[in-house]
Amino acid sequence: MEKPILWIAALSLSLGINACGPSGNGSDQTLKEETKVSAKENGEWIPLFDGNDLSAWKGFKKEQPGDAWKISDGLLYLDTESKKEGATGGDLITRETFGDFHLKLEWKISENGNSGIMFHVQDSEDYGATYETGPEYQLLHDEGHPDGKIVTHRSGDLYDLIESTKPAANPVGEWNSTEIIVQDGTLEFFLNGVQTVKTTLWDDDWDQMIADSKFKDMPGFAQYQEGHIALQDHGDKIWFRGIMIKKL
Repeated sequence: MEKPILWIAALSLSLGINACGPSGNGSDQTLKEETKVSAKENGEWIPLFDGNDLSAWKGFKKEQPGDAWKISDGLLYLDTESKKEGATGGDLITRETFGDFHLKLEWKISENGNSGIMFHVQDSEDYGATYETGPEYQLLHDEGHPDGKIVTHRSGDLYDLIESTKPAANPVGEWNSTEIIVQDGTLEFFLNGVQTVKTTLWDDDWDQMIADSKFKDMPGFAQYQEGHIALQDHGDKIWFRGIMIKKL
């Protein structure tokens, strides 16, 4: 599989070229937004986090991200220490919604840490948390966190629904490459180039699988075909970089 960092480099070069020329009155920002619009229309990669800002993100049922989500050295991370001093956290969600998509990013987890990526999340007063609607790609220190002992709760799993084809996570503290693809009712997960999950969405088998899971009493779970991407605040340190998406 292609490495996300290569795509970020290409996008950064493209944005840098487009930004050359007269500036002032917000022209650089206008050019940046026009580039994003063009990318969406042409089915190209859209940067959701380019190492500089969180303009593509908000908090769940909030207009701004929690201030415990911070940027340093081009990385997005959850500063759990600042939460002890009163900083707000909470799950991040994209401002935009996505139906069929291809998401790429890199992540690393703290020792004994737990987090996740959810998709088709509904940002609605009808739901109290992102996990009530969004299926989850699990991010975990498999050897250190108690969930690592549970089948379907390890890194690269479709959380509590489908076990990875084989373990593929790098050792704790090292970067991992993740891809999520939703297209024409098919869901695929990749972890470090290994396809860990492939399944059909929204058919009878899907509904039965949910009925046999911990989500059985959440009527909105995994039923929506469009929604937000979410990065989970599970209370543990997590780092992300090179987040990008393509509409399919």
